[in-house]
Amino acid sequence: MKKILYIVFKYLLGILFVLGGIAHFTKTEFYLKAMPEYLPLHEFIVYASGVLEIVLGILLLINKTTRKAAIGIIVLLIAVFPANIHMYLNYTDFPDMSETALLIRLPIQLILIAWAYVYTIKKDEK
Repeated sequence: MKKILYIVFKYLLGILFVLGGIAHFTKTEFYLKAMPEYLPLHEFIVYASGVLEIVLGILLLINKTTRKAAIGIIVLLIAVFPANIHMYLNYTDFPDMSETALLIRLPIQLILIAWAYVYTIKKDEK
């Protein structure tokens, strides 16, 4: 049962990242608003992070690349955390999301990091 859950949750995380990456291309304006002003090349960063999410989500599902992809996901989640803080601090720019929802997103990042961390541990270490 433990192995089944491990695989199911790995696929859920991978699919979540692929879908999230696709959203960078279908909801670009939302992601552009999330970009802190101090960062340059907003459009490039939005598209590049979308591609990265898609690639990491797919690589997570390939056994040979699972560990590296999980490390990449963790790094990506840390890198985009300032955008989530920016969104919360500028909640009025996001009328489709409540201030509470934007606040809840912050600890969800930590949950996603912990979730990805599970896949950094080699199978023989568990």
